[in-house]
Amino acid sequence: MNAPRTRVQRRPVHGVLLLDKPLGLSSNDALQKAKWLLRAEKAGHTGTLDPLATGVLPLCFGAATKFSALQLDAPKTYEAIARLGVTTSTGDAEGEVLERREVPPITPERLAEVQAQFTGPIRQVPPMHSALKKDGKALYEYARAGIAVERAARDVVIHALKLAPALDGQAQPAIKMVVTCSKGTYIRTLGEDIGAALGCGAHLSFLRRIDTGGLGVDRCVTLPALEAMAEDERLACVHPPESLLARHLPVALDGDNAARFLSGMRRRGPWPDADAVAVFGDKPHALLGVAHITGGELIPDRLLSPLEIQQILEISKDRKDPS
Repeated sequence: MNAPRTRVQRRPVHGVLLLDKPLGLSSNDALQKAKWLLRAEKAGHTGTLDPLATGVLPLCFGAATKFSALQLDAPKTYEAIARLGVTTSTGDAEGEVLERREVPPITPERLAEVQAQFTGPIRQVPPMHSALKKDGKALYEYARAGIAVERAARDVVIHALKLAPALDGQAQPAIKMVVTCSKGTYIRTLGEDIGAALGCGAHLSFLRRIDTGGLGVDRCVTLPALEAMAEDERLACVHPPESLLARHLPVALDGDNAARFLSGMRRRGPWPDADAVAVFGDKPHALLGVAHITGGELIPDRLLSPLEIQQILEISKDRKDPS
C-alpha cells in the first residue's frame, strides 16, 4: 500500500528566479519543479524556451507575475550551432533527415556577406514545429498529423549576428551563431535560412539562451543546485520583482502620494514623458507598480496590492534579520 503523499504547505513568494533551464525539460515542467521547491503560492514564466534549448528562463512568483509580460517584448540573445549539409523536418536534431548535401568551401568573405544579409529587419516563415496557433490549434499538432499549414511570413529584427565556422558535437561542419533578436524570432528558422543562403542547408544541433532583457545566464541557478540548498538559501536566490524593471524610469513618491497612486489615482510632478516607469514608495522603500508619464502626469498601469507590498517588506526584513 502506498504511503499518503505529504501535502506541500504553500507560502507567499514574491520575485524572480533566474533558472538555467536544462536540456529536455519543458518551460512549464521547470516552472512547476521550482514552484514546488520554493513552496510558492503563485508562479508563471516569461515565455517558453524549447525543451531542446537550455539557458535563461526567468520564473516569476507572486507579485512579479504582474510584470512577466514585459520580458516577452525584451530582446534575447542566443548561442547556437547550425549543422551544415543536412536539413531535417523540424529544423533541429530531433527531426527526420530530409536531405543531405555537400558543404561547399565557405570563405570569410562569404560568411560576412551572409551575416550582413540576416542582420537588421528580416522576414521569417514560422516553422511547422512551433507553438504558434492556427484556428486555435498549435502548428506542431498539425505537423504531427502530417498536415502542412500555410504560414504568413512575419517581420522580426536581428539586432546583432555573429557567424563563425565551427564543428558540431559529431565533428561535422557547422556554423556557430550568436544572435540578439526581437521577440517572435525563430532561431531554428534563422539557422535553416542561413544554411540555404550558403547553398547546403542546415539544422540546429545546439541552442542556448544566454540573455533576455539584460538578465544574463551568469546570474542563473540550476535545478540540481536549487534542490541541494536549504529552504532559506533557495529563497535567497529569488530576486525582487523590480529585477524585471531595470529598463524602467524609477520614480519615488512620498507617503501621501504613494497611497493615492496605489488607489489608482494619477499624480502630478516634474517628470519627463516616459512609456515605462517603475514607481516606488520612499518610506519604506517599496515597489508600488508600473506606470507611464504623459504631460507631467504619472498614470498607473499595473499596481501591487497592499498585502503584496507588506509581504515583500516582511520577507526583506527577515532576510536582513534572520534571528
